[in-house]
Amino acid sequence: MMRMMMKSALMALALGVVATPALAADAAKPAYTTADTDIGTLIDTPETRAILDKILPGFASNDQVSMARPMTLRAIQQYAADTITTEKLDQIDAELAKLPAK
Repeated sequence: MMRMMMKSALMALALGVVATPALAADAAKPAYTTADTDIGTLIDTPETRAILDKILPGFASNDQVSMARPMTLRAIQQYAADTITTEKLDQIDAELAKLPAK
């Protein structure tokens, strides 16, 4: 009986150790990113829209942005590479990373 309890305790401990890095990775993942968050969400969320307005002035209020709402900023970069530069996207990601998790 004692051996079975020890095995169970060791298994629980091992599972906890294995699960911890995955949980830590989820906790460290930003709530919003230019690669994963759709433009509609970024525009509709006041905190993220403020970041877009600061780094990409006029983007959120552009008449054509409605067509891009389901896409990500990284996905549309190829269509406006002169305006939506990698440097600007990196700046947006840095600002988004400062926001609390959803």
